[in-house]
Amino acid sequence: MENKLRVLRAENKWSQAELAQRLGVSRQAVNAIETGKHDPSLTLAFSIAEVFSLSIEEVFDPKS
Repeated sequence: MENKLRVLRAENKWSQAELAQRLGVSRQAVNAIETGKHDPSLTLAFSIAEVFSLSIEEVFDPKS
């Protein structure tokens, strides 16, 4: 599943560590999601969307 996490994080000038702290996960988890090595749980996907004030569909593309 592709996502816009890296772009959104860059737009907010957040490091992976800062985003991880906001989400309550590790920096490695953020990196794995950004690179497509791991898909987030539904709960984490909602949290990610909420942090950026977007819908899940605006962050994640389930068709890829």
